[in-house]
Amino acid sequence: MSVQTWTFIIVGLSFALYIGIAIWSRAGSTKEFYVAGGGVPPLANGMATAADWMSAASFISMAGIISFAGYDGSVYLMGGTGGDVLWALWLAPYLRKFGKFTVPDFVGDRYYSSAARLVAVVCAIFVSFTYVAGQMRGVGVVFSRFLEVDINLGVLIGMALVFFYAVLGGMKGITYTQVAQYVILIFAFMLPAIFISIMLTNNPIPQLGFGGDLSGELGASIAGGDSISLLAKLNGLHEELGFAPYTDGSRPMLDVLCITAALMVGTAGLPHVIVRFYTVPKVRDARISAGWALLFIAILYTTAPAVAAFARTNLIDTVRDAPYSAKAEQSVPEWFRKWEDTGLLAWVDKNNDGKIQYVAGKPFEGKPTFAAERGPHGQRVVTNTLTAGNNELYIDRDIMVLANPEIANLPAWVIALVAAGALAAALSTAAGLLLVVSTAISHDLLKRTFKPDISEKNELLAARVAAAFAVVLAGYFGINPPGFVAQVVAFAFGLAASTFFPAIILGIFSRRTNREGVIAGMLTGLLFTSAYIIYFKFLGGTKDGWWMGISPEGIGTLGMFLNFAVALTVSRFTPAPPEEIQRLITSIRVPKGSSGPTNAH
Repeated sequence: MSVQTWTFIIVGLSFALYIGIAIWSRAGSTKEFYVAGGGVPPLANGMATAADWMSAASFISMAGIISFAGYDGSVYLMGGTGGDVLWALWLAPYLRKFGKFTVPDFVGDRYYSSAARLVAVVCAIFVSFTYVAGQMRGVGVVFSRFLEVDINLGVLIGMALVFFYAVLGGMKGITYTQVAQYVILIFAFMLPAIFISIMLTNNPIPQLGFGGDLSGELGASIAGGDSISLLAKLNGLHEELGFAPYTDGSRPMLDVLCITAALMVGTAGLPHVIVRFYTVPKVRDARISAGWALLFIAILYTTAPAVAAFARTNLIDTVRDAPYSAKAEQSVPEWFRKWEDTGLLAWVDKNNDGKIQYVAGKPFEGKPTFAAERGPHGQRVVTNTLTAGNNELYIDRDIMVLANPEIANLPAWVIALVAAGALAAALSTAAGLLLVVSTAISHDLLKRTFKPDISEKNELLAARVAAAFAVVLAGYFGINPPGFVAQVVAFAFGLAASTFFPAIILGIFSRRTNREGVIAGMLTGLLFTSAYIIYFKFLGGTKDGWWMGISPEGIGTLGMFLNFAVALTVSRFTPAPPEEIQRLITSIRVPKGSSGPTNAH
C-alpha cells in the first residue's frame, strides 16, 4: 500500500480512538471540565503531562533545529529538560496543595487582587495563543504532505477534532486522550529512530548509535568504506559543503545561557502544564506524576539528537549532487518531489547543470513562492528573489523528522506512523492550551471577576463556548502563522518566563511580595519581552541590534529578572500582604502534620 493509504488508515484509527475516549470521558461538571474531577491516577497524569508538554515543537521542530544547527541546537534540549525538573521540584506540590483550578486563580487569591488575576488572565491567553499557533502549523504541515491536502484544509481538520474532544470532554476528555496520544507519539518517534540506528550503526539503541561508528550497507556507503564515527563523518560532510562543523557551537556563551534559562523557566511557567498538577487526588500524587512525566519526556528528548544526526547525514548523502530529471527513474527520490509539492522544499538550478548543489548559504529571501508552470527538469519554478551564492536548495527545518523515514527508505507504514505521531504531539498540546484559554475566560474572568453568582450549569456552558472560540482563533493562527514552529514556541516560552514564573515563585516562597509588586512585575516582563521579540522577529530588527548579543529566544531570561526586580522593589515600598495571606503562604510549604516553621520568609 502507498504512504497515503497507510496514513489514512493509521491517522483515521487514531482519530477514532480520540473521539471514542472523548465520548466516554465527557465532562459533566465544571470540576471535571477544569481539572478532570481531581481524580486522575499519577501514572496516567504523568503520561498526559508528557504529551501536553511534548508539542509539535518537541516532535517535529526540535530535532529539525538540531539537525541544521548541530551543537547550537542543544539549548532546546537543556532548557526543556531543566524546566521539567523545576516544575517537578518547585511548583507541582505547592500549587497542588494550594488547590485552585488555574494559574490566574492562584495569582488572584495569593495576591488578594482581581486586578492581579486579570493581568494573569491576559498573560495566560497571550502565552497560550502564541504557543498554539505553532501546534496548528505543525498539523497543517503533516496533513499537507501525507494526506496531500492543502495546509489550510489540514489546519481545519485538526481544528474540528480538537473542537470535539476539548469542548465535549474538557480536561477530563483531554487527559485520557493525551494518554493515548503519548503512546502513539512516543512509538512513532522511537520506531524509525531504532530502524535508522540499526541501518547506520548496527546499534538498536539510538542514543548509543548517535555516538557510534557507521556500519552496515548504508553506513558503509556514507563512510566510503572506512570505519568512522557518525559525528566525525557528519563534521566532515559539513566542512566539505562549507557549513560550520556539526559539533561546534557558534552562539555567544551569554546567549546560550539566556536561551537555556528562558526555556527552563518558561517551561516551568507554562499554564497548560501547571494545571495538570491540579488533576491528581493528593499533593503526593503531584510529585509522583511529575516524576513519571520526567521519565516519559526523557525518552524522546534523549533520542532527538540521534534523530537529528541521522536525518542530517541521510539528507546530505541523498541530495548532494543528485540529478533532477523529468524522468523519475533518473532523478531524485520520490520523497523529494512530494515535499517539493508542499512548498516546504525547493530547488533552483542556478548553474543549469541539472544537479542539486547543497552548500552553505541561504538560497531565498524568506520562503519560496512558486509559479504555476514547471521548469525544464520538472521542478517547481521559484518566483521570489534569490540571494547570492551557490546553494540551490531550500529546506524548511520543520520537515526533517517527518521526512526522515522517507529519506532512509523505511516502509510506508512507518512513514504513516510518524505522521500520526506528529499529529498526536500537536493536537495534545493544542487541546491543553485551548483549555487554558477557555478556563481563563469562563472561570477566572466570568466566575471569579464579573459574575460570581453564575450557576455551575451556565459556567460549564460558558467554558464550552469559550473553548469553541479559542479553537476558531487558534485555527486562524495556524493558517496565518507568525513563523517557524520553533520560533513561535520560543516566543511563548519567553513570555511565560517573564510573566508567570516570577509571580508563582514569589507567591510560594516570599511572604512579603504583594499585589502591587506582582502586577507591576508581570506587566514589565510582558511588555519588555514581547516588544523585544516582536521587533527583532517580525518588524525587521537585525542581529546587530541585539542587546549584549542576546537573541529574541533568550530575552525572556532578562524579562524574568526585570519582573523579579520590579516585583520585589515595588513590594518593599508598598504595604505588606494581609496576615492571613502570609499564613496561607507558609502553610502551602509545610507538609501535612508538621508544626511548620515560625519564621518563614
